[in-house]
Amino acid sequence: MKAKQAYSLLTWPSLSCRVKREILAASATTMCYGKCARCIGHSLVWLAILCIVANILLYFPNGETKYASENHLSRFVWFFSGIVGGGLLMFLPAFVFIGLEQDDCCGCCGHENCGKRCAMLSSVLAALIGIAGSGYCVIVAALGLAEGPVCRDSLDQWNYTFANTDGQYLLDTSTWSQCIEPKHIVEWNVSLFSILLALGGIEFILCLIQVINGVMGGICGYCCSRQQRYDC
Repeated sequence: MKAKQAYSLLTWPSLSCRVKREILAASATTMCYGKCARCIGHSLVWLAILCIVANILLYFPNGETKYASENHLSRFVWFFSGIVGGGLLMFLPAFVFIGLEQDDCCGCCGHENCGKRCAMLSSVLAALIGIAGSGYCVIVAALGLAEGPVCRDSLDQWNYTFANTDGQYLLDTSTWSQCIEPKHIVEWNVSLFSILLALGGIEFILCLIQVINGVMGGICGYCCSRQQRYDC
């Protein structure tokens, strides 16, 4: 659509060569910022789905449901960091970013010639929401890793066996055998919380990139160019 609009403008005999060059440059820049945002949006959708799956798996060690019903899970599992922070909350900025490339440049907040500029700057707010959600996911996952899982130890007691190790148990796998039940619960928690930590970190970086992309697109790429004044 943008290419057709640019081509139709270029066919106007009244336009000078300088104006035509500006139209082509504006069109190319518009597509660049929009495609970048769309790529980030699609990436966030898949990352959010993976976060939700990883968080759900934390509720079922070894595929069993009894530990959740008996409340023998790490308290950080119940913070829903992957389901809400790195998951559902990320869909909002993701779909905003995906829709940027298809947004009509005509009309935004009553300003017909600055629609794209407004849309790109508005995407910064959505990116900040994504940063908050992914940051929450990263913090909770890190705390879950540091504290360790709830498990039954050799004294037949359910507690946080590694809570006082300040996360040093992560470097000493020989101590993991202190957890008798659920089987391999340390590996289960470490693997899934590490996945949430990594996914949340990637989401955080992508949203931060979109903040920069949105500001640059709003100020430089989607300014009230001659193309927008002719089209709108």
